[in-house]
Amino acid sequence: MRIRAIVLVGVLVSIPCISGAQEKPKAAAPADATSGKQTYMNYCASCHGSDGRGHGPAAASLKTTLPDLRTLAMRHDGKFPEGYVSSVVRSGNPSSGHGGAEMPVWGPVFTMQANGDEAAVSRRVKGLCDYLASIQDKKS
Repeated sequence: MRIRAIVLVGVLVSIPCISGAQEKPKAAAPADATSGKQTYMNYCASCHGSDGRGHGPAAASLKTTLPDLRTLAMRHDGKFPEGYVSSVVRSGNPSSGHGGAEMPVWGPVFTMQANGDEAAVSRRVKGLCDYLASIQDKKS
């Protein structure tokens, strides 16, 4: 099972590299929803879908049903859980509610791409969180 997860992460990491769609980190780029959208499309959409509903092309190969990312705020008392999302993106979340080890941990990948520049990684994760906050369902 662990080998399968490692292989899955390897494949997901290589997809942006192979397609040429990988965004180059920008040292002084501000965190915004636009750069967050590009990060989302490059790293999250293959599983979570381009609309965040959890129906991306790779979702069918996973054992767990992916959550609708547009309802994160709704599932957290109406407030977008930026700290939680940042933590899951950076270091994963072993809770069964998130699907365990199938979620790739992007923190080390982003750190490597930014040559260890933690400020750049923080901006990238913040931009991703801002983008996810911007696509939240407005329904109560």
